[in-house]
Amino acid sequence: MHEMSIALAVVDQVQEAARSQGATAVRTVRLEVGELAGVVPDALAFSFELACAGTVLAGAELIARSVPGRARCESCAEDWAVGMPPQLCCPRCGGATAELIAGRELRITAVEWDDERAGAGVPEPISEEG
Repeated sequence: MHEMSIALAVVDQVQEAARSQGATAVRTVRLEVGELAGVVPDALAFSFELACAGTVLAGAELIARSVPGRARCESCAEDWAVGMPPQLCCPRCGGATAELIAGRELRITAVEWDDERAGAGVPEPISEEG
């Protein structure tokens, strides 16, 4: 289950950011997860909860937004939703030279934490582009 390694990587990155900002607890972590990234949402949520135990993320909420897969035909420039399983042949010209333009994302988009320097209970959102 690679969702555990993903969850551990997210926790490591958020802990590092929290330390650098003096945060004492993390409230929420927002992720963008592409439908073509091969991630099972329930497995990621379960793994995230386990990975957070004993860290400043303990009890943090994971909010994962699914990003639909999209492709663009290199021949005619048509852009379409690929779906699952992915339809990679162009629906307009039938070309098989598609470029995936969305749907493989796996990035932290925001973190909300308590900032000790500003006083407990004050959310401090951040944005991390991966």
